[in-house]
Amino acid sequence: MDNLQLFLAHAIELERDAARRYEELTEAMRTAGNAEVEAFFKQMAHFSRRHLKEAMQRGGFHMLPALAADQWQWPDGSSPEAAAWEGVDGLIDAQAAIGIALDSERRGLSYYRALAASSTDAEVRHMALVFAGEEAEHVEQLEAWQQRLLEA
Repeated sequence: MDNLQLFLAHAIELERDAARRYEELTEAMRTAGNAEVEAFFKQMAHFSRRHLKEAMQRGGFHMLPALAADQWQWPDGSSPEAAAWEGVDGLIDAQAAIGIALDSERRGLSYYRALAASSTDAEVRHMALVFAGEEAEHVEQLEAWQQRLLEA
């Protein structure tokens, strides 16, 4: 991907998917009565919405950009944050919820790293590295939660 506006449209869609996923996981943890993990997912949803807003500002978008189906350039045909997402079972526990989120964040991280490595546009490479850094932080947080739950 060698166009910054196209890259930012993809980043916006990816963050929008992440925010939706985290909101769903927040509700699942509320239902499960796990206030601590619920608060964590609520914070992650907030971060995703903030990243979405930042991407929109960077791209000069006032509305979410609309791309034709053939303009989306996803590695597996859909946003990495939405890939393999089938929703949350009403009986999901914290460990499974963290696992779902971790899998999605790892896919997002891989996506941005691949774009940073393959783009011929310096701005796209730079922005992909910035977004990869944010995703790496999310992966680290989720891995720490996963470990914490395993030790509990």
